[in-house]
Amino acid sequence: MANFTKSEDCPSSHELLEFENGDMRLEDGRSVREHLAQCEFCAAEVEFYRHYPQSEDEVVETADIPAPLYDLAESLLSNKRNKISSLDRLLHETED
Repeated sequence: MANFTKSEDCPSSHELLEFENGDMRLEDGRSVREHLAQCEFCAAEVEFYRHYPQSEDEVVETADIPAPLYDLAESLLSNKRNKISSLDRLLHETED
């Protein structure tokens, strides 16, 4: 999880919000969609916008993610990855 950060290749938060709100040109949206398939940080940011809709005025670009938000995102992503194995364990326990 050490690489859970925005890089120079990442779209800006404003671009990600435009993408989520459907305000982006089709060509640009295709590029963002390809990026999201490879970048967990940006995918998590778009997921945040999906659950907590925002306007362009509310998005602020920052250089560093605050430690509590980083910890929360790390925990959510870890939980998402482990969800299937947790379900498998639960199903296996009920079969015994």
